[in-house]
Amino acid sequence: MPGRPVIRARNLRKCFGELTAVDGIDFEVNAGECFGILGPNGAGKTSTMRMLYDFSPRTSGELEVFGLDPVTEGVRLRQVIGVVQQSNNLDFELTVRENLEVYGGYYGLRGRQLRERLAELLPFMELSDRAEARIKQLSGGMQRRLVILRALVHKPRLVIFDEPTTGLDPQARHQIWSVLRKLTGEGVTVVLTTHYMDEAERLCDRLVIMDRGKILHNGAPDRLIAEHLPRLVLEVGSRDLDGGWRESGLAFEHYGDRVFFMAGEESDFSRVPYLPGSRKGILRPANLEDLFLKLTGRTLIDE
Repeated sequence: MPGRPVIRARNLRKCFGELTAVDGIDFEVNAGECFGILGPNGAGKTSTMRMLYDFSPRTSGELEVFGLDPVTEGVRLRQVIGVVQQSNNLDFELTVRENLEVYGGYYGLRGRQLRERLAELLPFMELSDRAEARIKQLSGGMQRRLVILRALVHKPRLVIFDEPTTGLDPQARHQIWSVLRKLTGEGVTVVLTTHYMDEAERLCDRLVIMDRGKILHNGAPDRLIAEHLPRLVLEVGSRDLDGGWRESGLAFEHYGDRVFFMAGEESDFSRVPYLPGSRKGILRPANLEDLFLKLTGRTLIDE
């Protein structure tokens, strides 16, 4: 059906005993977009993703992926879904090429067909010169790229990335971001979970913000920021402010030892009452982490 969403969830719930990890959420993912689920650890992101490919069947609600129910059509769906989990569950006794050959065999890829597919993918992930290396010889960023490459062996139409860049250095993160952009540029649908606000802002066409199993807001990142926050944020250490800073007349959020003043114009921050000799704050555009802090009183990297 033209225009039919790739993923459709209605009142989706996942419970583990008395713990409700996903609490009746609704969302849709369109073909060819990068859709993000943003939230801190424990928000329900991974539980949601695992229901999509029936690694963890839903407790209740409706869920369709390509019009199919993952519970009853899981085997069929896994032929068109690639999954990049948080852990680098590679076989360290095998080479890069051997890891891919074993995985490709699960999807019936062998011989010339598999060789041709690897000839396409290894350059795509900049791993051609490491094809015969064992996993322990690879850097963390290379291992992560291999995990992604493995998920692409069978040419999936949907790829699920669960915290794809956690623990990577900035250069490796940018390499992964480049790969994700290439995938959506080729028409592959991407679902991304992350607690990095810059990652979500850079990559996602649309996203939902989750906390404690519920969706708080959804939409394009720039639209969400513009709708719910002033344009600018001044981040100041609370020790640099005098005792009357709460009466400055500016909107603010206070978290830990930091105060986040919010205003539409830079001149508005002249009302911030600094202590004599204090360090000045950091002035920057409002971002998704500011929005999450405003909504929940927590930061995106809270445990």
